[in-house]
Amino acid sequence: MDLINQFARLAVNYINTRNDQPVFPGGEAIQRLDEFAAPLQAEPLDPGSVLAMLDRIGSPATVKSAAGRYYGFVTGGSLPAALSAKLLASVWDQNSALSVMSPVAAKLETVAAQWIISAVGLPQDCGYGFVTGDTMANFTALAAARHQLLKQLGWNVEAQGLFGAPEIDVIVGNEVHVSVLKALSMLGFGKDRLIRVPVDKQGSMLPDKIPPITTPTIVCTQAGNVNTGAFDPVKEICTRLHASPCWVHVDAAFGLWAAASPAKKYLAQGMELAHSWATDAHKWLNVPYDCGLVFVRDKEALYKAMTSSAAYLPTDGIREPMHYVPEMSRQARAIPVWAALKSLGTKGLAELIEKNCGQARYLAEHLRAAGFTILNDVVLNQVLVSFGDPELTRQVITRVQQEGVCWCGGTVWQEKTAMRISVSCWATTQEDLDRSLVSIIKHANSVKHSQNE
Repeated sequence: MDLINQFARLAVNYINTRNDQPVFPGGEAIQRLDEFAAPLQAEPLDPGSVLAMLDRIGSPATVKSAAGRYYGFVTGGSLPAALSAKLLASVWDQNSALSVMSPVAAKLETVAAQWIISAVGLPQDCGYGFVTGDTMANFTALAAARHQLLKQLGWNVEAQGLFGAPEIDVIVGNEVHVSVLKALSMLGFGKDRLIRVPVDKQGSMLPDKIPPITTPTIVCTQAGNVNTGAFDPVKEICTRLHASPCWVHVDAAFGLWAAASPAKKYLAQGMELAHSWATDAHKWLNVPYDCGLVFVRDKEALYKAMTSSAAYLPTDGIREPMHYVPEMSRQARAIPVWAALKSLGTKGLAELIEKNCGQARYLAEHLRAAGFTILNDVVLNQVLVSFGDPELTRQVITRVQQEGVCWCGGTVWQEKTAMRISVSCWATTQEDLDRSLVSIIKHANSVKHSQNE
C-alpha cells in the first residue's frame, strides 16, 4: 500500500502542476533521459525508489498533451473518469481476449460499443471491436472488406491466402490519410496500385470523379481531414455506388464524433450508409492511450476475417472479443471508454465536441483579425494558418514550440506551408486560448519584423 500511496502523491502533483510547465520539455529535461540508459544492475531495487526515479527523470521530459494548450496531431487529453478507470483497469490487470478471462471487460466492451453506435447513428446490429488506434481499426475493417469481396468470388482468403486470388481494386481520395495507406499496405493491396480521386480545395473527395466500378472494389472515404477537418460526401458516394460491387469504408479517426453533436452531425450525413468505419477513442472521446474502435455493418464478415480457433478456446456461442480484432491477449480498452461515456452522457459528449469546434473558430477568427491567413474553412476543430511565405511560417512554428506556452505542429496543405492547430482536449479553457494567441501573435509579429529589417 505504501507504493500505491507514493504513486498517488506523484500523480496528483503531476496533474496539479502540468499546466504551469512548458507544453514541450526543454533540452535539459530531454538530456537527462540518458540517465535511464545505465547498465541494468545485478541486484533488485526497492519498487519505491524505481518509481521515484521514473518521476524525477521522466515527468519533466513528458509532453503536456493532456493539458489545455497542446494542439498537435489531433491529440486528446484524458477525461477524469476515463483516467481513473484506466488506472483501476490496470490494477485489475484483465486480459480481455475472452469473456471467461474477464466477464467485466467483455460486458463493458459490449455496453460501450452499443452506446457509441447509438450516439453516432451507426447500424444497431453492426459488428465492433476495440483495437490500439485508427490504423489498426482501418486494418481490421479493410480485412473484413477483403474477406467479403473475395468470398463473393468464391475465394477464401483466410484459408487460401492471396497467391492466385482475384484482384480487388482500391479507390482513395487524394487526401487519404497515411493510416489507411499503411493498413492497405499490410493487407497486401499495395500503395502504388491505388486509384486516386481528385479532391476539392478543402480536401473532400469529388464523387463525380470516381471511375465506373465494374469489378470488386474497396472505396476508402474520410470523415474529418487531418488538416482541414473536411468530410468526404459519404452519402452521395454511397448513393452513387449503391448498385456497384464495392465496399465503402470510412476512415473517421476523429470525425466520427461529429455525428454525436446536433450542431455538427450534418457533416457526417449519410455516413451510416457505408459498410465499415474506423475511429479513435483516444482522440476526441478523450480516453487514455491506446484505444481505437472498428465497426462493420456485416458482423459475420468481421468475424470471419479475424477469428481463430484452438482446442483450448471456448466455443459456447457467446460473443468473444478476440474474434473481432487482430489481437488475442490485450488490455481491457473498453473500461475507460465506458467510464468516459458514462461521465459525459449524450449531452456532455455533444458539448465536448461543440466546445472544441467553437474554440477552433475563436482561434481562427483572432488570428485572421491579427492579419494572418486562415487556409481552411473551419468547420470542425482544425485550423490552418499561414504567416506569410513558407520560411516565415516555419520560423513562427519553431519559436512557438520552443517557448512552450502552447504546441502547434506544421504541415503543407495544397502546396502551402501552414501551422496546424488541432483543438481536441476537454481541458482547454478560454484562458488557454488567450495565452496561446498571445504567444503565436507575438512570435509571428517578431519574425515578420525581423524579415522586414
